[in-house]
Amino acid sequence: MKQSNQHWAKMEERGSRIGLKILLWVYRLFGRRLLWLVLFPVVLFMFLTGSRARLASYQFFKQAHRVNSDVPKPSFYTSLKHFCQFADSAFDKFDAWLNRIKQQDLTYNDSQVFPRLVERKKGAIFIGSHLGNLEVCRALSYGKYTTKINVLVFTDHAVKFNEMLQSVNEGVAINLIQVGAMSPALAISLKEKVDNGEMIVIVGDRTSVTQQSRVEYVPFLGNDAAFSQGPFILAALLDCPIYWFFCFKEKGGFHVVFEHVSDGLALPRKQRNIILKEVITAYAERLAYYAVRYPFQWFNFFDFWQKDETVSRRKEK
Repeated sequence: MKQSNQHWAKMEERGSRIGLKILLWVYRLFGRRLLWLVLFPVVLFMFLTGSRARLASYQFFKQAHRVNSDVPKPSFYTSLKHFCQFADSAFDKFDAWLNRIKQQDLTYNDSQVFPRLVERKKGAIFIGSHLGNLEVCRALSYGKYTTKINVLVFTDHAVKFNEMLQSVNEGVAINLIQVGAMSPALAISLKEKVDNGEMIVIVGDRTSVTQQSRVEYVPFLGNDAAFSQGPFILAALLDCPIYWFFCFKEKGGFHVVFEHVSDGLALPRKQRNIILKEVITAYAERLAYYAVRYPFQWFNFFDFWQKDETVSRRKEK
């Protein structure tokens, strides 16, 4: 099952903004159960025609099952269920932004992390992933704290989707910052935000759109995978507390995980590469830990273990 060595950001977006708005409109009128009667044939069509995403799902479950036999074996049914869970996660985003999910629907591994930071007026960087549903936490933060949350996104697709979500509840003030490339000006701006007590959210499981060679290959579910250095270099530049950040759907609600990593990450020149490798390896280990516990909430539908194009070209020479 060989997949093309295509960067995740270059993969064609399936669906449209108009389609999402229609979906949201129908959902608000008729609810989730009725909408699924209409949506399932669409999901099935996307599953049958989306060979690259389908193979990526199969590959993920193959790797995860090897690591933990409790993870279902890869199969037609397993990957179809995976697609359905991904589609269903959009409804959770709708619910969050429509204020249908309340604080009592959340459980925490440590419920005092965010309040402590707010009380101390101390900014922090939260490194999340496409495992679980971070959007739920974005919307639920509104109204409880005045602290601004800045979410770094990497593609126009993410910006458009979040703009559509925000259109259903304009009161949810999340500052989306599109990152084409990390520049000194952007780093200075983010540093000012952190110094003012604001929070930064970034995902660590996508390689850079513009600097694909700036990666570390570290073990992830049995094979080496490329992780971008960018989020971790940014964490060091901001010189602030660092947390791993996850939000998983569970029966009866959502479980939010904040894991303290460091009060500040230093990258001295002589040890820079060693420390970067160590912290990225630690992130990949926690990502793998939760991935085998919530496998159907893994929403990276591309070849996660593909080799970077620049590295591949070097090896061919």
